[in-house]
Amino acid sequence: MPKVAGRVVDVFEERMRAHEDACLSPLAVRSYETRGRLRDDDTCRLRTPFQRDRDRILHSKAFRRLKGKTQVFIDPSGDHYRTRMTHTLETTGIARGAARALRLNEDLTEAIGLGHDMGHTPFGHAGEDALDEQLRVRFDGHFRHNEQSLRIAETLNLTTEVRDGILTHTGEREPGTLEGKIVRLVDRVAYINHDIDDAIRYGILRVEDLPREEVALLGPTGSRRIDTLVHDLVEMSERSGDIEQSPEIGSAMLSLRSFMFEHVYLGPNTRAEHERARMVVSTIFGHLADRGDPPEQITEYVAGMTDRFALAYAATLSG
Repeated sequence: MPKVAGRVVDVFEERMRAHEDACLSPLAVRSYETRGRLRDDDTCRLRTPFQRDRDRILHSKAFRRLKGKTQVFIDPSGDHYRTRMTHTLETTGIARGAARALRLNEDLTEAIGLGHDMGHTPFGHAGEDALDEQLRVRFDGHFRHNEQSLRIAETLNLTTEVRDGILTHTGEREPGTLEGKIVRLVDRVAYINHDIDDAIRYGILRVEDLPREEVALLGPTGSRRIDTLVHDLVEMSERSGDIEQSPEIGSAMLSLRSFMFEHVYLGPNTRAEHERARMVVSTIFGHLADRGDPPEQITEYVAGMTDRFALAYAATLSG
């Protein structure tokens, strides 16, 4: 880092510490009290550690590739379907708003949100399942996208708190910070409602197909449902000192999630998409494994592919 002097540079950390002490909740993580990184690193005198993490994620190739990875439908022809990047940005925006309302660390929340899906496969969860299957059959291994996201975070040398939030945004282990807990819950809030929108646009769902009681409680549109869910999260969390939903709202969200798994994610209308994803991933994985590539290298390569790259690669292999 170049050595510079100036009024802002010299007092930036002091100002940020004072600002956080004055404005943040006692439950929030302080930016300069991070538990550190895996490796010694230079500091930046005009950014907090969590702001540096955010920038490292934004400038990474793994983040840029998210624009070519779909949520539910494989390389759809329309311009308005969600990609893994738009999902990431939507999740991050909602999570940061909730963190602000609760006086938590917005920069930490943003970094976790931006990085949580960096390790996701092409073809959404169908691709994840296919890669997991190949690793189990050929190498007695497994694949989870949150673990792959953590590996990328470790390569980027992100802070402990950001790495923890990325790893625990899904799975059995709970995040160690309230900021991480917000991203974990908002991730579901975002993808359930955005995937409903895409499924209706794709023609496999109609508005009238959605469960009536849940829609009546949460709202008739995706934006209204997200608004209801976030308001409930903020009010309940403020009272409890943890990140929580009310039983009624939380139950309605889980019911809507179950509906999506039954009718969209694992439903008959997407089985062809899942089979296509399985065939593409198994073809590529088999080729790389048969030529002797180690499983760790295959995993990183396949997980990093975009939909179009994977489709084109498999086409060259199958003729």
